[in-house]
Amino acid sequence: MLSIETNREIKIMQTSTQLTFHDRLGSWKARWGINRMNYKVEAGLYRVGDPNENSPVLVTANYKMSFDSLRKELSGLDTWILVLDTKGINVWCAAGKGTFGTTELLNRLAIVQLDRVISHRTLILPQLGAPGVSAHEITKYSGFKVIYGPVRAKDLKEFIQAGMKATPEMRKVRFSAYDRLVLTPIELVGTLKASLMIFGILFLLNLMGLGPFGLVDFYGYMGAVIIGCVLTPVLLPWIPGRAFAWKGWLLGLVWTVFVNATNGWPYDPQYSMLQALGYVLVFPAVSAYLAMNFTGSSTYTSFSGVLKEMRIAIPAIIVSIFIGCVLILVNSFI
Repeated sequence: MLSIETNREIKIMQTSTQLTFHDRLGSWKARWGINRMNYKVEAGLYRVGDPNENSPVLVTANYKMSFDSLRKELSGLDTWILVLDTKGINVWCAAGKGTFGTTELLNRLAIVQLDRVISHRTLILPQLGAPGVSAHEITKYSGFKVIYGPVRAKDLKEFIQAGMKATPEMRKVRFSAYDRLVLTPIELVGTLKASLMIFGILFLLNLMGLGPFGLVDFYGYMGAVIIGCVLTPVLLPWIPGRAFAWKGWLLGLVWTVFVNATNGWPYDPQYSMLQALGYVLVFPAVSAYLAMNFTGSSTYTSFSGVLKEMRIAIPAIIVSIFIGCVLILVNSFI
């Protein structure tokens, strides 16, 4: 729930700590890529409860899910929320892109005239936003001191009540199986859109007599997609190796062996060696590529590490898929 008031020509918006059904539905839709790039709130200054000039100021992104995750943890507190214009991107990703950054924070402080609203000069920023903000420059140009809050919004109440002191536990970044699982729908939806084009091409090849591409191709490919988009992220810490592409490739290989085994290999094969080998080259490579995409959602990776992995994995994936597709096509003429 939002309301807007003008106080000495300063626009202040009121928000609640209670999430409505509409809020939860919007978050669910965003998880599945529905209106994801426009799921945001207006940047500016918000009040939670009945804050005064001495109340703490929390800074967040204008991605609505980030905003909602923050405000729902502030029940019983009177605080200000300063929302930066991160173009609808969450704090962590926006910090990496620079939209949750020094320039935007300085500009937003000037726009909302925060120095006229509060008497202290302290801002509480999310820890995951630290890579984008130069704290000493904020102090130099605005006079506001930056304090980095805990990783998780649910620890904010304890953090504030402890005099803005974070325990080591509050500084620890977790990325549990559940945290990884909730990120997979958006990856899966994007991949399924591309898969529709692939199925269309295979249908046309069948019509031209260059197939047949049938049920085994369909469930084999879809299994590789699910492994790359869902299973690899969920099982990430327990799969041997460091590179995401390697982890996806390993699970994809296990899946391919299963597909070939359920179709009689090696004792009573229902299709040729060329087709079986084509699957070995294509399905694990598909899983590897999709698993590698998850590096952008993970706290396990670094920018330099991702670039190094891509330089090695992408050429290998392309070559593997190309040769595998050629083998499967050649098999259709035999």
